[in-house]
Amino acid sequence: MSYLYLTVLFPLIGFILLAAGRNKLPESVAAIIGVGSVGLSALFALIAGMGFVENGSVAQVQHLWTWFNVGGLAPGMSLHLDGLSLLMMGMVTGVGFLIHIFASWYMHGDEDFARFFSYFNLFVASMLLLVLGDNLALLFLGWEGVGLCSYLLIGYYYQKPENGYAAIKAFTVTRIGDVFLLIALFLLYQQFGTLHIGTIVANAPQVLAGDHSLAIWTSLMLFLGAAGKSAQIPLQTWLADAMAGPTPVSALIHAATMVTAGIYLCCRMFSVFEMTPEVMMFISITGAVTLIVAGFAALVQTDIKRILAYSTMSQLGYMFMAVGAEAYQAGLFHMLSHAFFKALLFLSSGAVILAYHHEQNIFKMGGLFKHNKFLFACFAIGGGALAAIPFLTIGFFSKDAILGAVWAQGQSVAVYNSLYWVGVAGAFLTSIYTFRLIWVVFFGKENTPYHEIKGATYWAPLGILAVLSTGLAYFLKAPVEAILNSAKIPAFIIPETLEAGVHGAEYTAVGIALAGLVVGVILFAFAYKAVKAFAKTTLGAGLANICRNALGFDALYNIVFVKPYLFIAKILGRDPIDGLWLVLPAIVKGGHSFTSSRQTGSLREYASSMSLGVVVLLMILIVIQVVGK
Repeated sequence: MSYLYLTVLFPLIGFILLAAGRNKLPESVAAIIGVGSVGLSALFALIAGMGFVENGSVAQVQHLWTWFNVGGLAPGMSLHLDGLSLLMMGMVTGVGFLIHIFASWYMHGDEDFARFFSYFNLFVASMLLLVLGDNLALLFLGWEGVGLCSYLLIGYYYQKPENGYAAIKAFTVTRIGDVFLLIALFLLYQQFGTLHIGTIVANAPQVLAGDHSLAIWTSLMLFLGAAGKSAQIPLQTWLADAMAGPTPVSALIHAATMVTAGIYLCCRMFSVFEMTPEVMMFISITGAVTLIVAGFAALVQTDIKRILAYSTMSQLGYMFMAVGAEAYQAGLFHMLSHAFFKALLFLSSGAVILAYHHEQNIFKMGGLFKHNKFLFACFAIGGGALAAIPFLTIGFFSKDAILGAVWAQGQSVAVYNSLYWVGVAGAFLTSIYTFRLIWVVFFGKENTPYHEIKGATYWAPLGILAVLSTGLAYFLKAPVEAILNSAKIPAFIIPETLEAGVHGAEYTAVGIALAGLVVGVILFAFAYKAVKAFAKTTLGAGLANICRNALGFDALYNIVFVKPYLFIAKILGRDPIDGLWLVLPAIVKGGHSFTSSRQTGSLREYASSMSLGVVVLLMILIVIQVVGK
């Protein structure tokens, strides 16, 4: 436990050294600092975790100092270690370390190598602060830290304007979610008088019972804050554009860090949400809508990274469905399994992109199977886990547990039964677009020459993640459940009367997912000419365009929010208030110019002016006299 602070400190020191050194550091030194700092963080996370287990899995707090003390609010710089934070810490440092190793290979030769790893290290430090903070103020500091780092990393190739726009978009949309989270913190402090997470979770049933409407607003603000970070409708539009950053960035954001922050927040504050069943249902509905929209969007994308981005959004939807159905442990286990297979898929896609000379369009690749069977194996395992291939992959054990829990919840609340079928439909779509991706890249016509790739820092992380994405990782489920139980994260208890039905629901989901795989094989391996012919029809082109643009949320937001904002900004940019007040000095200035122009020195003009003035005064006096009578 005494080593816990080192897990945050090492990446922070790495960031400081790399930021100070920048271009002065040789690439090898920058790699040692960048990768080594996260490796040390992972090592001390392991030591802290082993100590936690040896001490009976009892929650512990390491108080470092008081952050500030204002009006009775005195949050500490205190790190809290329990089962949930241990799970998150292990995932962030473990998967993050593998991504850092791969990044040292992927970014080799980049002129801003040290700058990249400085942002990478700060990202990990911020995420660790988020998951280890024992109060919501410290959590919010880490929350904003990952938001800042996402902006810096998405816009890393800032020379291209579109990358800068993508970074600004991600920063802006997630900041909207952060405003909602900040409102939730205000409401929680108003009701509890503290931001200490343990106190809020323990006392939520008593404190929130008094005012249900206030409890609803608090829960809703918390969820909207989580939705911003985890890219759920209506705050999902930033995620696909985040692919502008280097591929290791996509792996870190989408697998182990930023997008999982919303899931963590909801599970950490579960007792607050459970006081508002309406919000719980809304969370599941939002997750279901997000996963189906993302599934359709992924079906027609041509950019390899955007396909994976929409698949991330879809899997996050499953996790939120689990949270809303009170199946927290199932959602968290899927979060862990998703970290493994999505990191594998993104890093593998990075290797594919380098192999094809930085080409990202899957239809300009093709034929990779004959050149690199290792990458095919990685994609097959990762894609199989994404599609939840039964027993062979970790995705089967995590995703089907969510669908089974949602079905069971649907036996008492009808809406969850409908959500189960939405989840099954999402699994069907996932199988189709996953097969499409793998088939086109590895067995399609080769349109770009292959470039040989090699190096231990390339294949070692992929090999480890591939093993963790297979069914062998099922053995992690029992330890994960044990540590989550120690954190008092509720397990979803299936009544004995529903056990057979739950198994039937899970088998149905598996069957439909496999049917999707069969449909994918038919469409893209045997009937691809018919698919292309349909895509050229008016109906096919229209549907493809709608799905490619993710049902038009960006276009809608552009009309409703962006254009009005830019219009108002254009008006205010001219400063109309100042312009109004400047009328007075303009009048004075004009009067001064006129009177000055009359100072000519001519006696005749002066006499004429005086005479004219006398006549005007006499006329005014006559008018006043007449009006007075």
